[in-house]
Amino acid sequence: MTTLAQAPAYTTAPQSWFARAEAWLDAKGKGAWIAAMVLGFIFIWPVGLALLFYMIWSNKFSRTCRSRTSMTQGFSAMRPSGNSAFDAYKEDTLRRLEDEQGRFEEFLQRLRDAKDKAEFDEFMDERAKPAARAKDETEDA
Repeated sequence: MTTLAQAPAYTTAPQSWFARAEAWLDAKGKGAWIAAMVLGFIFIWPVGLALLFYMIWSNKFSRTCRSRTSMTQGFSAMRPSGNSAFDAYKEDTLRRLEDEQGRFEEFLQRLRDAKDKAEFDEFMDERAKPAARAKDETEDA
């Protein structure tokens, strides 16, 4: 008696030229799809348009599995690691960074407010100059 199971024998049916072309472009990556579409637009624009619609319809421009896994790895940083000392350090560092970000945003707001006040004061000074000149001219006369 053996513990290995027999793998089923799969027969590969002959593929159409379209399926082979799609598999070849998929193997080459997203850049090959874009290049095929651009060349289709250059030489025969309906072919390029058809490729564009096909890529949109079949989600060829959607994120790849690699980017989905990197997104889920980013959220795993928020989960506890099981090491209490490291988790305490991570929590303290994140809290410190959030506080620092808050202080920086407050600084930026004060900077914007000071710039706005300076621009407004300059506008008011420029506006007051012609009125002061007119007043001086009337007093001189």
